[in-house]
Amino acid sequence: MYISNEGLLVILFVGLVAGWLAGKIVRGAGFGLIGDIVIGICGALVASLLFPKLGIRLGTGLISQIVYSAIGAVILLLVVRLVRGGAGSSLCIRLSGT
Repeated sequence: MYISNEGLLVILFVGLVAGWLAGKIVRGAGFGLIGDIVIGICGALVASLLFPKLGIRLGTGLISQIVYSAIGAVILLLVVRLVRGGAGSSLCIRLSGT
């Protein structure tokens, strides 16, 4: 499989924006540049595997890919929070309270 330089930049951009959006929605803060990209790309993978099985279609284009990836990243972060027992959320509340 060959990915052009432009294609790689688009993937990284979509991953960054989707990861940042998911971080804002679920956690209230971002995960840093690399963390946002990784969460966004993993979210895109989750969405691309889950949504077609559920019959969900969001359209085409860059904006729809960002929304698609962000929804997948939110799902991924919620699953991670459930597995970890929500420890990250109590840490955020404790830090913001001081």
